[in-house]
Order: sequence, then structure tokens, then C-alpha cells
Amino acid sequence: MSYTLHAPQGSFRAFKALIAAEYNGVDVEVADFDPETVKTLSPTGKAPILETPGGVIFESNAIARYLAKIRRDTGLAGDSVYDEAAIDSWVDFSANELELPATVWFYPALGYMPFNKDAYEKAKKDLATALGKLNDYLLTKTYLVGDKITLADISVASALLYPMKLVCDKAYLKPFGNVVRWFTTCVNQPEFQKVVGTVAMCKKETLAAGQAAPAAPKAQGGGKKKKDKKKEKDDAPPPPPKKVEHPYKIMDREAPSKFSMDAWKKTFSNAKSGDEAMTKFWDIFDKEGWSLWHQNYNYNDENKMIFMTSNAVGGFQQRSDEIRKWAFGVMHVLGAEGSLIEIKGMWLFRGDTDQYMKDANDDANWYTWTKLAGKGLDPTDEAKKQVRDYWVEEETLEDKPIADQKCFK
Repeated sequence: MSYTLHAPQGSFRAFKALIAAEYNGVDVEVADFDPETVKTLSPTGKAPILETPGGVIFESNAIARYLAKIRRDTGLAGDSVYDEAAIDSWVDFSANELELPATVWFYPALGYMPFNKDAYEKAKKDLATALGKLNDYLLTKTYLVGDKITLADISVASALLYPMKLVCDKAYLKPFGNVVRWFTTCVNQPEFQKVVGTVAMCKKETLAAGQAAPAAPKAQGGGKKKKDKKKEKDDAPPPPPKKVEHPYKIMDREAPSKFSMDAWKKTFSNAKSGDEAMTKFWDIFDKEGWSLWHQNYNYNDENKMIFMTSNAVGGFQQRSDEIRKWAFGVMHVLGAEGSLIEIKGMWLFRGDTDQYMKDANDDANWYTWTKLAGKGLDPTDEAKKQVRDYWVEEETLEDKPIADQKCFK
């Protein structure tokens, strides 16, 4: 079968079709976008459109549904009549409740439309209302329909992709923790990443040109032209800053360590037992070049369910990928349903600070980090036992059941 998609490059409306195709193993060719070609093929003259053996399909949701239904065995479009209707409900929710406020907010930031303060403020408010509904629904659910990703998740996540990357900063998303957990779970699936790549969550809102602070008024009077030209030169925007080398790379070059993180990760993975791995670790640990840190979540009383907490841990580790070459850690979900659920971990970092973790992953600021060993601090017997327990134990830790654990290596 031959399928050709016509859509502008980077169109979020095309993403849902391409992601659905990835899940169903359908080959879709993406044509070089030509508006004139689209006008000749589409009854509406608008993209996206999909050329199929049976003819042309237009409108993005119809295209996504078509590709989702090509294979019924995957369940992408639903395993029952009810599931199919439930999925359609969320696809419509995305189109009616999310896309308009989302585009009104991020289009000006990309220069696609002029900035309007009233429209901007209304868009943020309307999107927050929709995210609130989505957040409440996701309180006890991993996915929108059933127990796996469907077209519902694909459509809603695609609509939120650019807002999450460009304008919805951490402060804006603070009330919508369930949405963030669900969104990061979706976009970190291989099928999503093949289409949209790695999604970095927004750290600082991208502002539209019209939101920039107004330029200082020009001085009045009869200054000489020569001085005016100099002022114009001084007022010229500075050149873009040079790309800054990561501090860990500088550290590796200027203060090399005998400890090899790659070698340790292989040792940890291949050792016959955890205690064997730990014996080797203390033989090679370099406290001058590396440090050990205990991690404790500051808001453990907000953890409501095991699966949601586990997803939060997975998302934390995925967002720490920038420092993967220089970090190793094991994070635990401790407790049981109906009792206090805690997130705790034990990490090994290059250097003598936890700041580079916080710089790489904003979520690290929501934890308390306690240094156990490093430059100027020898590991005590108690600290060694604590590190061993966090990295080796699988059933209980600190007299609490281990509900889940994830290793960052």
C-alpha cells in the first residue's frame, strides 16, 4: 500500500497521523510541502491531506483515524465499540478544547501571528481550564482509554506538544501534575520519538515579539550626527552568545579522574551479586573527582498512587538524560497503597556538587540532596551501608516495602 502525507514541516496536526502510523507499522511518505499541490488534491484546499490507494483524505483527525484503523489488532482505534467512541471523545476534546487556546498562545511566540495581549491572557486561561479537566480525569489513569496508548493519547499529546516545549513553564504546569506525568510518559515512547524526537519541557516561556520590553526612548536635542551614529552602534543587539561547553566536559579535560563511569556501569550490570559490585565500587571510587548524594522528594505526602509515583520517577530520570555520562543512581518508590508513598534515591555525580543535576532537570529542585561522600568527606561505614542498600536491595529499604525501583545508568 502507498500512502503520501502532504503537510507543512513540523505541523502538530500531522504528528498525530505519523505517530499512529508508527504504532501500526504503516509506511507513510511525507512529501515536500507544496501548497499548490494541496489545492489541486484537497476539496478544501488546505493541508494536511493523505493520498491513499482509495483516494484523498482531508482533515487531520480523519487522517489520523484512518491510519489508526488500518490495523484493528493493535487496538489503536479501540478494542470495542465503546472504546472507539471514548477515543473519539478525546480526539474531539483535543480539537475543541485544546487546539484553539494552545495555538493562540504559541503561534505569536513563533511569529505565525501578531501578539495581542487580551487574546494571550484569554488563551492561557482557557488552556488552563482544559488542562484542569484533563488533570482530574488522569488522577487514577495512566492512559486516556484503556491500559495502553491509543489514538486518544496521540491526538491530545500532539496538540500539547508545542505548548509544553515553548510556553507552558513549570510554574504554569504546577497544578497539572497528572497531565505532566501522562504527557512525558507518552512522548518518551519510541513511536512518539521517531516522529517528534526528544521533547524537552519548557523551562522559560518563549515570548512573542510584541511582549518584549519597549526600547528606551531616544534622547532629544541637537546632538552631533557622529554621536548619534555611535549611539546607534551601541544600541545594536549583541551577537548571540557562543555555545557554552558543559561543565562536566571541562572537568573531564582539566581534572581527569581515575574512576570510569562507563566501567562502573558495566561492573554493576554484570556482577554476580550486588555485594560483589559494591566491593569493586569502593575499590575504585574517587572521592576527589566524584560525590555520593542521597535524594528525598520534598512532597511525598502528595504521592497518591503507586503507578503514578512510578511514572513520576521514570519521567525524572528521562529528563536527566543530559548528564547520563556523568551520573548513576537508583531511585525507589517506597510504601504501599493506602499508606505514605515516598520517592528516595542514591546518586553518584561527577564533581562535588548537585547543581549540575538541578541545571539539567528542573524537577531536581523539588528534592532534598544530602552529600554522603566526596571531596573533603570520606564515606563513613554508615554511609557505605546506606549506599549499598539503595543500590542492591530489591524487597525492602529503610523497613519499608519497595514498590518499584528504577536505575539510571
